[in-house]
Amino acid sequence: MAQQTNPPNNLVKVIGWGTASIAMYALLFIYEAQILDWSSRGKWFFVFPILVAFAFSVVHGNFTGEFWRSLGIRARH
Repeated sequence: MAQQTNPPNNLVKVIGWGTASIAMYALLFIYEAQILDWSSRGKWFFVFPILVAFAFSVVHGNFTGEFWRSLGIRARH
């Protein structure tokens, strides 16, 4: 049996993930110089941009998935 989710719950998730995504982009823009400084220090600081990219991927991916789910568009199985 397919699980049905209620649309208001999906809308809350879309708004939540969208807000998180916008906030991450704003923070990236605001702290651009500091992030570039950290990533150019050498040693293990190279991991920082990789972690930032992974965080963006997770947040934006969840936003996109919930957005399409809220419109009722699903992948064919």
